[in-house]
Amino acid sequence: MSKILIIYHTTDGHTKLICSRLQQVIEEQSHQVTLVPVEDAKSLDLNSFDKVVLGGSVRYGKHSPLIADFITQNKTLLDNMPNALFSVNLVARKPEKSRPEANPYLQKFLKQLAWQPKEVVVIAGMLDYPSYTFWDRIMIQMIMWMTKGPTDPKAVIEFTDWEKVEGFGRRICEMN
Repeated sequence: MSKILIIYHTTDGHTKLICSRLQQVIEEQSHQVTLVPVEDAKSLDLNSFDKVVLGGSVRYGKHSPLIADFITQNKTLLDNMPNALFSVNLVARKPEKSRPEANPYLQKFLKQLAWQPKEVVVIAGMLDYPSYTFWDRIMIQMIMWMTKGPTDPKAVIEFTDWEKVEGFGRRICEMN
């Protein structure tokens, strides 16, 4: 049994849902999971875990600086233990952008960090126009229009491939 830490940043709550599903899959394999938002992760002793998984959503083309700062501050420790990273973004709704090596947001993030996680996955997120603020809705509609995505202001579309999430959870269990 491994002690696995999942640290996440969520903008609208969907990344936390993905983390909860990862936790369920991992715990079904008899591992122990601690799930914490990145804001609370500074107080944790990473040495007390066997594996660390980091996940974050993308808003306006960028991952949260909180996730980037956490990785930068703990890079040496992360490099010396099994680790994984997942990125949740809407561009991953397109099959050609759903692989880590083809996802521009993930590639830009990894270059910014100069860090290479041992396991990486890109997960398509959720579009929920009614829950966005006025300005977020307008900006996301503009981005969606430019990328030929849905722009109906009433649209709520979950693009997440839950089988992919579950497969990632199983790979986390197998990491050495």
